[in-house]
Amino acid sequence: MVIKVRPASVYEDVRALVGPKAPGANVCWCLSYRIPSKLNNELRGPARGAYVAELCRADPPPGVIAYDGDEPVGWAAVAPRTDTSFARSRKIPYVDDLPVWSLWCLRVRPGHRKQGVSHALIAGAVAFARDRGAPAIEAYPLDNGDARVDLTMAYAGIRRNFERAGFTHAADTTSVLAGHPRVVMRLDLR
Repeated sequence: MVIKVRPASVYEDVRALVGPKAPGANVCWCLSYRIPSKLNNELRGPARGAYVAELCRADPPPGVIAYDGDEPVGWAAVAPRTDTSFARSRKIPYVDDLPVWSLWCLRVRPGHRKQGVSHALIAGAVAFARDRGAPAIEAYPLDNGDARVDLTMAYAGIRRNFERAGFTHAADTTSVLAGHPRVVMRLDLR
């Protein structure tokens, strides 16, 4: 498998990775950290997809997609922290005043896991942020040690994968996901 990572500007590919199986379903669409809670609660069914379609046409698009040939196999959400709910989080602290970018969601399609897709997504998200002038990029993965993580809650990533990508521990948080603490991992891009 040869993985290529590109900006998430093709709505149909984003939909294939994070959209619902049924058009009227109220799935996350990876919006819960991207938009204010009130708007997140107001957007229902097809309106969620329409919102994401607009994001795909925006500059920058809402993240990156990993492809195996022409098939979308993975997703990573990445954006300036100021454009996310992490900017207002009481549980995930600021490390400093740098205008960092946040990488908060990784999703790999079943059948493509354990083949390096998440590592390619992290590298692709780093390149995406760097190309847009980010001085640093942060992630908020689970610090699970060797414990297994439920796949539905593994979207935040795991600390070990970010360490492999050169990120370092920047801060502890009071956020817990799937029974595991989350940490702030950071990579300087300057």
